[in-house]
Amino acid sequence: MTSIVVFGGTGYAGSAITREALSRGIAVTAVARDTSKLESAEGLTAAQGDAFDADFVAEVTKGADVIVVALHAVQADGSELKDKFQPFVDAAAASGARLGIVGGAGSMLVAEGGPALYDTAEFPDAFKGEAKSHGQILEALRAGDTEVDWFYVSPAAAFGGYNPGERRGTYRSSDDVLLADADGNSDISGEDFAIAFVDEIVTPAHHQARFGVAY
Repeated sequence: MTSIVVFGGTGYAGSAITREALSRGIAVTAVARDTSKLESAEGLTAAQGDAFDADFVAEVTKGADVIVVALHAVQADGSELKDKFQPFVDAAAASGARLGIVGGAGSMLVAEGGPALYDTAEFPDAFKGEAKSHGQILEALRAGDTEVDWFYVSPAAAFGGYNPGERRGTYRSSDDVLLADADGNSDISGEDFAIAFVDEIVTPAHHQARFGVAY
């Protein structure tokens, strides 16, 4: 049986990935600072702890097939995920696991050759810090020399708890260019994002690469 560890298992994306993985018979260890929000389910193990404690990360990921990082790029205390990311890479290397990252839409290109979404005039200033920090994680992975088989999944522009949408069971994928529908809307529900993410776990198609998903 495939086993995954989801850091941020009670968050918007992490909880959706957890539910989708469990529905496919994948064993999930959901990691959070407070696991009381998790509902018991067959195949689910709750692991309460600090995702930025390197020793905890190393211990909880032992034996995992895939390590999923579904964490905010900028934490409540102002610290940034990019500065604390190496233990996840090290844990994947030690376990021989794939490393899957829930990224942001901001670093997606609005057209071939750019610019990135977060560099457009329409992108809200309030979200630029989070978006650019997520983008720097991707840049570091691409520039690094790790042999870890990582994949980074960027959602559509309108993705989050404020726009949960409904499960359609469909999605489109792209490399670096942001997808939008005929009306210019770039959307994906939490459940359909999770379908795309777990599809990549079940049938690996992107190796040391980013892909985006939207309707």
